[in-house]
Amino acid sequence: MSKEQTKQLHKDVAPFAKSDLKKSIVQMINTIPPIFILWFLAYKSLSVSVTLTVVLSIVAAFFVVRTFIIFHDCTHGSFFRNKKANSIVGTITGVLTLFPYEKWKREHSIHHATSSNLDKRGVGDIWVMTVEEYKNASKFERFSYRVYRNPIVLFGFGPLYLVLISGRFNRKDARKKERMNTYLINIILVAVYTVLIVAIGWKAFLLIQGTMMFTAGALGIWLFYIQHTFEDSYFEEETDWDYVKAAVEGSSYYQLPRVLQWATGNIGFHHVHHLAPRVPNYNLEMAHELTPPLQKATTITLKTSFESLRYRLYDPNNKKFITFKEAKQYSFKEKLSIDLKPKRTRLS
Repeated sequence: MSKEQTKQLHKDVAPFAKSDLKKSIVQMINTIPPIFILWFLAYKSLSVSVTLTVVLSIVAAFFVVRTFIIFHDCTHGSFFRNKKANSIVGTITGVLTLFPYEKWKREHSIHHATSSNLDKRGVGDIWVMTVEEYKNASKFERFSYRVYRNPIVLFGFGPLYLVLISGRFNRKDARKKERMNTYLINIILVAVYTVLIVAIGWKAFLLIQGTMMFTAGALGIWLFYIQHTFEDSYFEEETDWDYVKAAVEGSSYYQLPRVLQWATGNIGFHHVHHLAPRVPNYNLEMAHELTPPLQKATTITLKTSFESLRYRLYDPNNKKFITFKEAKQYSFKEKLSIDLKPKRTRLS
């Protein structure tokens, strides 16, 4: 895109970057209360069927994901016009989703400012290595990366790490406001969870809350992974990196069935969100539909999204993600070309 086109695209999306108090309140009403209702029904169903309890907890997980989108919008200051309202609702939804509001807000802003930038990876994103980096890595680093990118680890242990470790501790450079917010949310969680465990027993609590939060966490990581890991995703070094290209070409449009689109708070329109973070989730679809250039973003369906699990390394030379097998073939071809080069002989 030219500078003129980029400027025009920002101008076209600007009208959608306005929160609507009525829509925000309605979304809170149809999202947060169902979590408590389903939680209560899940507990009551224990006397009927453990399977039913698990099913209800999984259904509740989708409302937790939708609550996280509200939390997410609050961190961008897009859910309410009032900064304090975003902070209060963000902290409350942070308790419900187990994420510290101020900490996540800062890390996520870094993610937006550095997304698809090969020279500024590491904060708020999934670990990505280039082919060259993997080739030059030590055996231990390669092993660690392979373990990390394994779907069982990424979507199985990932949610546990986010909830039990990452979300519970502050970064070393965190300021007082951020530290205090994390402490507040941790204290509230300990108090609420203690009361629930005493009231219904740790087994029932772990079955319901554990199933709900683990499922929500796995879904959240899946959404984030899919919307940044697709074959022709945009990645560039700092000197060539462009914010608009990183948004439109480095984030996908995850086209989901209506019910899943609703449950995930329209986050499938991730390219729109990265281009204009101040657009609230309930305006993302409209921005996509009424802004033709945004419709050129890579579209991924529920069926084709599973192909992304194959992609492990990024190849900057060919501008695409590749598999470990393809990387191995690259190395073999490179070695073969070296071996086939005519060797010079010294004349005595």
